[in-house]
Amino acid sequence: MRKLRQCSVLISSAVLISAASPALAQKQGGILRMYIWDNPPSASIHEEATVSTVTPFMSIYNNLVLYDQHQKLNTPDNIRPELATSWTWNDDKSKLTFKLREDVKWHDGLPFTAKDVVCTLDKLQDKGSDTFRKNPRKIWWHNLKDVTAKGDHEVTFHLERPQASFLSLFATGYNPVYPCHVSATQMRTKPIGTGPFKFVEFKSNESVKLVRNPDYWRKGYPYLDGIDWRVVSNRSTRALAFVAGEFDMTFSLDLTVAITKDVQSQLPKAICELQPTNNSFQPDHQPRGLAFQQ
Repeated sequence: MRKLRQCSVLISSAVLISAASPALAQKQGGILRMYIWDNPPSASIHEEATVSTVTPFMSIYNNLVLYDQHQKLNTPDNIRPELATSWTWNDDKSKLTFKLREDVKWHDGLPFTAKDVVCTLDKLQDKGSDTFRKNPRKIWWHNLKDVTAKGDHEVTFHLERPQASFLSLFATGYNPVYPCHVSATQMRTKPIGTGPFKFVEFKSNESVKLVRNPDYWRKGYPYLDGIDWRVVSNRSTRALAFVAGEFDMTFSLDLTVAITKDVQSQLPKAICELQPTNNSFQPDHQPRGLAFQQ
């Protein structure tokens, strides 16, 4: 496993990236300025196969469960509740039941219920009339026989046979819950979620803007007032823009050790650290770095 060098300069008074400086007190306010290395094909995570969509749009949504975001490595032991409050298996591990939160609303004010979970999985299995235009992870659900709701706040997944990895499928950034009352077409351009940030605008090949969800079910969160994403396809341009103070952090795959040293020489207040990754890099096979503003 390779290690990545990460640097950051947290400019905003609302320091939000705990990996950069856990000791810093969290404060409300500020806009996080970020870049995307590629134009997202759409805002619909379920219809796209790339992190170019997950990265800018994941904070609009919630999963049933999610890997602990404070841990550097994802493991089954690090799965935490999100829209689900708990989960249990039956004796032969063929049924997985989630108890759901009762205090969650979609960004348009309608309540989140078990029906939304059922509708999301129906789309992922190409059931019903409102199906996805693209469904790159349909194969994930080949072992899923049925999904049933018990009232508004309990849902059960019925498997053809036991599958040890099944819970982990719900914990990735690729598996948010979608609203049953919003069409798959709308989710591509004007998505509605239950997450900490609400959609503002998406300009293809230019930018994505998100704003704080004041009614987020995790009281007091998020700290940020918003996130502004800008599409910048050239790696050197991204590094130079970071040094110039246009962005608050880089991504771990962007900076080689040599570029990281150059960034630090021009920006001494940058915070850097190594990150683990399972990726290998071509053609130079050098470790990569990530940077934050301070």
